[in-house]
Amino acid sequence: MLAGGCFWCTEAVFRELRGVESVVSGYSGGSATTANYRAVCGGDTGHAEAIEIRYDASQCTLGQLLKIFFSVAHDPTQLDGQGADIGTQYRSAIFYADDEQRRVSEAYIQQLDAAKVFANPIVTTLEPLGEFYPAEDYHQNYAALNPRQPYIAGVAAPKVSKLRENFSDRLKK
Repeated sequence: MLAGGCFWCTEAVFRELRGVESVVSGYSGGSATTANYRAVCGGDTGHAEAIEIRYDASQCTLGQLLKIFFSVAHDPTQLDGQGADIGTQYRSAIFYADDEQRRVSEAYIQQLDAAKVFANPIVTTLEPLGEFYPAEDYHQNYAALNPRQPYIAGVAAPKVSKLRENFSDRLKK
């Protein structure tokens, strides 16, 4: 599970990648009773807007997903928000399912920090995956279904364009 601001934007990026079989927008980090858009938008549920990515590991690795996450999908140096979306529900987080995912993610962050890839420190948290709660149906594949919506056109579409420009070899045909 990855959280990097609004799930509409991160979902739009990862749906484009070869090997990605499905992307589901949802909530991670809080309880079932508060896993709904209205509650999560309040910012005090513990949830982050997150995406669940199912992928074919023979076509796409966790490392490749992390590369896209850190270079295209969001700004990993912005604490508790992305752009104008402010609050812990928009935090940068990796919800790891096992020790191997934690280790790979931690090593990736350490490499980026050591190489000083970003002017500011990476604030992405590593959090154990508890439950993931799919978001309401109208949030699923939102960017593709609403390309003219101003937020999608102004925030999600530029990220997808950046992905297409910089990672054309990783895209679905």
